[in-house]
Amino acid sequence: MLKSWRRRCRRKTGGMPELTIPSHFLCPISLHLMKDPVTLSTGTTYDRHSIETWIEAGNRTCPVTSQVLRDLEPIPNHAIRKNIQEWCVENGSRGIERIPTPRIPITSTEVSEMLVRVSEASDESRCREFVAKIKQSAKESDRNKRCFVANGSTKVLSAAFAAFSNADETVTVLAEILSAMITLTPVLDEETSSNLSSEHPLQKLVWFLRFGSLSARRNAVLALRSILSFDQFKFEIVVKIEGMVEALIRLINEPICPTTTKASLLSIYYLLKPTENSKGIAITLTEMGLVEKLLEMAVDSDRSVCEKALGVLDRMCSHGEVRERARGNALMIPLLVKKVLRVSGMATEFSVSILLKIVRGDEGEEERAAAAVEALQAGAFQKLLLVLQIGSDEVSKEKVTELLKVMNGYRNRIECVDSLDFKHLRRPF
Repeated sequence: MLKSWRRRCRRKTGGMPELTIPSHFLCPISLHLMKDPVTLSTGTTYDRHSIETWIEAGNRTCPVTSQVLRDLEPIPNHAIRKNIQEWCVENGSRGIERIPTPRIPITSTEVSEMLVRVSEASDESRCREFVAKIKQSAKESDRNKRCFVANGSTKVLSAAFAAFSNADETVTVLAEILSAMITLTPVLDEETSSNLSSEHPLQKLVWFLRFGSLSARRNAVLALRSILSFDQFKFEIVVKIEGMVEALIRLINEPICPTTTKASLLSIYYLLKPTENSKGIAITLTEMGLVEKLLEMAVDSDRSVCEKALGVLDRMCSHGEVRERARGNALMIPLLVKKVLRVSGMATEFSVSILLKIVRGDEGEEERAAAAVEALQAGAFQKLLLVLQIGSDEVSKEKVTELLKVMNGYRNRIECVDSLDFKHLRRPF
């Protein structure tokens, strides 16, 4: 703002003096014109963004005076803000724009009052009205959002979601509550997830996954990911809900956004946790073509999606039916070998784990031998030796060592080292 004015002045007059901002209009931290001046308990005034960043970093003293802050809640300094606005208007002809009047941040007391209204609302329309106000206020600033989260808003909203999920015709208010929760925080905490982990709320979440709008499907899968991330919840309830697996596959095949794709992959990963139901889920996913889709995603996706795709594939390959399907895919073994040391440490761990399951499975000797030879042809032996040299955790090191032992028994069937690798070495004869 000031720089553009100075450039115009230099072009027009060639020597007009620079505009000097009054020192008490400048934030002591950023040294910029304050847009939302607030005063601390020490009496020093700062720009709100600068001082809140300071406090959120864990500091409990005044940056200027070094005094310990008795109260961490800054007070708006309306007098300074009005003086700054008047100064901006007076210098409007010189290229200074008037700073807008900032919205007053929400307080903990106001948040508590809004949450009480939500928890006491028995009528769907009234509850939806209060929840809409919470969401609107949270969207105004990150500070408001943090204030809502700090005062347990997601727990109250999840309890309201659970209460209204027992009725049939409550889709509108449930969608509003779900949207508000995800607006406040995409990753729900344990208590919030616990409120949503009973049968009726989960059924409503799956309904949104199957029949909801794009935003509702996105919010539902983010909530489901958080619920499934906690081990103490009963996966049996989730897997028995009709259409849930199909809905997650649809979000992968018809992606809404990268966040939704990652949440869907993580949800499937949690569902495949070794239990008595995991084999049936893995076979169902395989029949729906997920193995091929995961390989496709691992080829050209970013690191995060690639890691999650390989993680899901690793858990699926714990079952013989899936390994048989995986071996039949020509892309499987070359892709896994390529991902070793190419994407990330996690991708390497998953790739090694999958390769080990394929070459050491309980299938016939002929199938395992063919997989091992194919991996050797793709250069797996050299890469695995390099993994050991670079270093890894003990679990990964054990898997790499075991995989090398298995492959070593088939090295006589193929020349696994390309002679071209040594073409630049000087021969001693």
